Amino acid sequence: MANLKSSKKDIRRSEKRRERNAKKKSSIRTFAKSILKSVKAGKKEDALKFYNEYASLVDKAAKDKIIHKKSADRSKSRISVKIAAIKS
Repeated sequence: MANLKSSKKDIRRSEKRRERNAKKKSSIRTFAKSILKSVKAGKKEDALKFYNEYASLVDKAAKDKIIHKKSADRSKSRISVKIAAIKS
């Protein structure tokens, strides 16, 4: 356990940040699952709607360094390829 007042404050701040980052990562995964579900069902319009929000969330997470920028680009690319493969 921390003894210094500043150390205790740092622990509180770190915990808040961890929770905030976990919430953002969770919403990203949720949108990815929604997109994949729409792709599997062949609903291109729904997948594109989800993709727009997903791309925005991923870019924001990369900007805040929650995930790496290259990782964000790679995940967006892989999902967009799956969406493009849907026969509409």
